[in-house]
Amino acid sequence: MQNVINGFQLNPATQLEAAFQAIAASDMQGLPFFQPQIPVRACGFQLFEHQWIGSLLTPWMLSLLVLPGPEQIWQRRAVGEKLALILPCGNVRFTVGEINGCGQYLASSLMSPLDNHLSAEQALALAEHTARMALSLPVVDSSAPSNPGRRALFRLSPGN
Repeated sequence: MQNVINGFQLNPATQLEAAFQAIAASDMQGLPFFQPQIPVRACGFQLFEHQWIGSLLTPWMLSLLVLPGPEQIWQRRAVGEKLALILPCGNVRFTVGEINGCGQYLASSLMSPLDNHLSAEQALALAEHTARMALSLPVVDSSAPSNPGRRALFRLSPGN
């Protein structure tokens, strides 16, 4: 077993979907929280600071994932080890995971198990929005009062 993990030159979404679909087709189907109407889908994967980041939807969970990007080399870590990363959305806690066909990755569980009332369409939309929101900067106007009243609004002028 290598001590390093080489980065993915191309978007890893297809490989992630194949690897987690294999798990869905075998190990997970008999479990009570498995929702067969929910597809396995890697959503919104894109490069951020030279790493691939996106969300992974399966019939049992929704997670934010980070994998090494092109020309990146990660040191192998113990599966289950915790790491905190600073993303545009804020600090996010990840756990090291590993799966055949993809190697090691970082995962932050967002919903596990999935809400029983989610339709496939709702779950896919949630996964897409999650991937986009993780890399979105918070919108804050630091010059605006935290609780602007009518008078405070009049005191704000362009350029201040």
